[in-house]
Amino acid sequence: MNSLSRKDILLLIALTLFWGLNWPVMKFGVTRIPPVTFRVMGMFCSLPVMWFFARRMNESIALPKKHILPLIRLSIPNILVCQTLMIIGVRMLSSGRAAILCYTMPIWAVIFASLLFREKLSRTALFGILCASAGALLLLSSEFSTLSSNAAGTLIMLAAAAIWGYGTVQLKRRQIPIPTSSLTFWMIAFSASVMAVIALIFEHASWQAPEPLEWAAILYNAVFVFGVATTIWNKMARTLPPFASGLSIMMVPVVGVFSGAWILSETPHWQDYAAMLLILASMSTVLLKPGTSARK
Repeated sequence: MNSLSRKDILLLIALTLFWGLNWPVMKFGVTRIPPVTFRVMGMFCSLPVMWFFARRMNESIALPKKHILPLIRLSIPNILVCQTLMIIGVRMLSSGRAAILCYTMPIWAVIFASLLFREKLSRTALFGILCASAGALLLLSSEFSTLSSNAAGTLIMLAAAAIWGYGTVQLKRRQIPIPTSSLTFWMIAFSASVMAVIALIFEHASWQAPEPLEWAAILYNAVFVFGVATTIWNKMARTLPPFASGLSIMMVPVVGVFSGAWILSETPHWQDYAAMLLILASMSTVLLKPGTSARK
């Protein structure tokens, strides 16, 4: 499967909205709650949500013993390392800038697919990648001075994007024959357990009871970000070539930028609007035309 079906496009719209709106939600959530603790609470709360959806779809979340180690290998880049770095980085940057940096992921995915598996891309795919890259650079152009003054946050978020890109390629290549709902459930359960230890060691001195709006942010992450959107993303990442799955979510940082402006009063610039057009052109290479990808 190289292109998106009508059902995939509807799921993509849901994923884009849920992930895009989550950037200002995360920024608000980690203002007072330690970042890894905030992320762990959302991940653990998502497990019963994912179990419920799996039951509704008549899918088993059972994990055969022979798949435990391969699943852990996929969990480390896709959830554990990526989510830990991402939530630390978002506390150090504005929600819009964090979203822009994180969604350079498709470019990293293409680089890793080319280096590790020598995948060749069509001219259409290359055009889409160039448009996405130009859009990301435009979004960043008005923030260079701020980013340079917060180099640590920038580097952390870029590292999260690169590791997520690598994980996306591995998710496509190293298929585990279990339902996506089961794959997502156990990847999050494993990662949340390790991250809980990290939070206990480094953040326990700052723990405090969440306030009602903070609980709302945690539950938003549990239901919509991990329970729904991450399952959709894992399905796409398992079935689409890395360039297609990556470019298909390039509207997420645009939603992140404008929702940050709406919720947190962050100010968009003309570059945001120009970048949105470039990213729409990039996504059209996935949504409107079948992509091509060299297969082994």
